[in-house]
Amino acid sequence: MQETVDQVRLRTKGILPVQKLKLLCQAGVIKGREGYPVKEDQFQPNSVDLRLGEVAHRVRCSFLPENETVLEKVQKLHQYTFSIEDGAILEPNCVYIIPLLEELAMPHRHYSSQQKLFNGMESGGEFRLLSEENLSAKANPKSSTGRLDIFTRVITDYSHRFEEIEQGYKGKLYLEVVPKSFPVKVRTGHRLNQLRIRHGYTTLTDQDLLRIHDSDPLLFDGKGDPLPLDRLKVSNGLFMSVNLQAGGSSAGQIIGYKARKHRDMIDLDKVDHYEVEDFWEPIYNRKGDHLILEPEAFYIFASQERCRIPAHLAAEMIAYDTGSGELRTHYAGFFDSGFGGGIEDKGARAVLEVRSHDVPFLIEDGQTFCSMRFEPNTEIPDFIYGEEIKSNYQGQGLKLGKHFKQNKLAK
Repeated sequence: MQETVDQVRLRTKGILPVQKLKLLCQAGVIKGREGYPVKEDQFQPNSVDLRLGEVAHRVRCSFLPENETVLEKVQKLHQYTFSIEDGAILEPNCVYIIPLLEELAMPHRHYSSQQKLFNGMESGGEFRLLSEENLSAKANPKSSTGRLDIFTRVITDYSHRFEEIEQGYKGKLYLEVVPKSFPVKVRTGHRLNQLRIRHGYTTLTDQDLLRIHDSDPLLFDGKGDPLPLDRLKVSNGLFMSVNLQAGGSSAGQIIGYKARKHRDMIDLDKVDHYEVEDFWEPIYNRKGDHLILEPEAFYIFASQERCRIPAHLAAEMIAYDTGSGELRTHYAGFFDSGFGGGIEDKGARAVLEVRSHDVPFLIEDGQTFCSMRFEPNTEIPDFIYGEEIKSNYQGQGLKLGKHFKQNKLAK
């Protein structure tokens, strides 16, 4: 990662793959703080992991800075600051602001590739982005973060929106962290969120999704057969439903988990360590096909369908539309290229992280529950999600986070 580059050329629009992210790192667009260079294993097929910094600020409430820097706003809401270099515990339902080790120097302008091809460009030592549009970025929690019910959002100076980073932004990144169900022990370098960078913003239309699925299936039924076109639900994205039957109508199979309250803390360094039953109450399917969610309780379910993300695409799970019920589903939104494997692998279930707000809420087996929004990659990533990069959730069924000992969960 020591080599530097002075220009990056993009001919197609979409999500930047790993090889282009590495070039941006070499160009100084993505960089670590002094003493914390960006590491090779931070790069995923379509994103780069973001690392917690050295301190955490406990503040009175969440906020967006909009007209000032994040630290100026922190000073107004500040309660206390503590080091997390050697590990520290974050308590449930408390709001923490943690400066990240990564910083961005997004290009403030771009140069047309055609200009370079036919008319040349002025000389100078600055980094040049040769593209049709400028770059923007979007952050999202990592899968393990969402499955632990840790609510996180990236914040930038003078921003009026969480998670979204506008073109030309130069500065530090901060993470709002609110553990919801369990106390968690964090330390410098832990990775709770990841960042994608876009050239333009191009989502696949419903017609695009139908055409792609016809030849390169995106959704499969529980048996692993591609869903016929007339069974696909599309409306500004591809919809999936919740599974409350665990592959059969017989009672007694685990179809979900509910977080237990007042549990011991979870050390994020400890993988495959904690007993499931100490932190989660299993939910078994019954003769009926419905379940009533308790207000503000946190649940883990699996999708009824199995999905896969072809190598030329990336996807994002969109939070549930509150017009269809007071639910929040899927904190962790990014699905990398290659998730679910090839067609012969018959996809993997999406894990749904669910909380009902304010009132008890009825859900039924097969109820439409979440939407996947697909974007093209600017290029095929040099590697994709799977065993080659030791991806934790490839081929998953109903699966809790990597910190728990994995019992035989529903397939």
